Amino acid sequence: MNDSTEQIEVAIVEGIDRIPRADWDAILAPDDSPFLEWDWLFAMEQSGSATRKTGWSPYHIVLRDRATRQIVAACPLYLKSHSMGEFVFDHGWADAALRAGLRYYPKLVVGVPFTPHTGRRLLTAPGIDRTAIVPILAQALTTLCDDNKLSSVHVNFCAEDEVRALAQAGFLERFGYQYHWQNSGFKTFDDYLARLKHKRRAAVRHERAAVADAAITVRVFHGEEIPDAIFPVMYRVYLSTIEKLYWGRQYLTEPFFTILRENFKRNLSFIAAYQAGEVIAGAICLEKAGVLYGRYWGCFRDVRFLHFEVCYYAGIEHAIKRGIARFEPGAGGEYKWLRGFDPALTRSMHYVAHPALRKAIADFLKRERREVQRWIAAGSERSQLKPPAPSDEEQQ
Repeated sequence: MNDSTEQIEVAIVEGIDRIPRADWDAILAPDDSPFLEWDWLFAMEQSGSATRKTGWSPYHIVLRDRATRQIVAACPLYLKSHSMGEFVFDHGWADAALRAGLRYYPKLVVGVPFTPHTGRRLLTAPGIDRTAIVPILAQALTTLCDDNKLSSVHVNFCAEDEVRALAQAGFLERFGYQYHWQNSGFKTFDDYLARLKHKRRAAVRHERAAVADAAITVRVFHGEEIPDAIFPVMYRVYLSTIEKLYWGRQYLTEPFFTILRENFKRNLSFIAAYQAGEVIAGAICLEKAGVLYGRYWGCFRDVRFLHFEVCYYAGIEHAIKRGIARFEPGAGGEYKWLRGFDPALTRSMHYVAHPALRKAIADFLKRERREVQRWIAAGSERSQLKPPAPSDEEQQ
């Protein structure tokens, strides 16, 4: 360590409410996602959605300058008693550990509960030498794991620049993919349609027409224009999907939506479908720094193609109107690819304490990375979007 890093104090803080809001938000970059903001994490914990009782015990790591007491780095950290709500699936690893007579839970997870978005996980304050501080956070994670005889640490959906430091600390790299929509300078929804291949363009028009023919109108509310009265409705929308699926799990509580209404409208976008003046479906999205994040959808009436309209087409239209550069609708679903959402690489890093389990997982990840790279290449090559037309300068 050099003199500057020797002045760093590492602390574990049980609960985001014990960290001053201004101190936490001060270390965020302008393009960090809304999911990393203090208000979002506070809503998760205060509402009972992500707590010890639900298997998400918050133990956030904070690095402070000993002299100034200012936070120079931090990461959202949870002690997990299961593997639900992470979207980087390690159930097979837990089963392998069980068969080998090893205890897999509890484990440590660095990330945001129930939120599969890529971004910084090891947060460093502006003006801080990130290359010097990130390795300290990485070492703090492995030390915490080893000293408490835990099975593993998982840094989910981390940023590319964090991968190297974590690898040097003994973490294994895992690839995944999601489907993202990129705004290629579209001015209207018709511009997006024009880029789709003919078969898909016809399908989108047919699907939108079917929803319109059912006398359904769709509205997007953003920020302070979101009516207070729609928050309880959106909570019921969220529950509706869970209740219909036998594998559905309720992660968010009703107080979570109340706290969002009070403190977090600024980053919210609600998409609501109306029929005969009543909300019959909706999608809960977040928006910040030129990115739209689709998260939760549900409906009270089953209408053909309504899911695509509310979750994708209305979101694309909203993104185009607001000049949003990227739309991330969430995990899974190759049906997104059919609508112009191309595969995008995601990375996670995993520290596994037991040598034999670590070797087995490392062998698996090597094979999995090849398969993920193969699909991303194939999915991009067979994109449902036609290449953009050459500009006048390129044609000359």
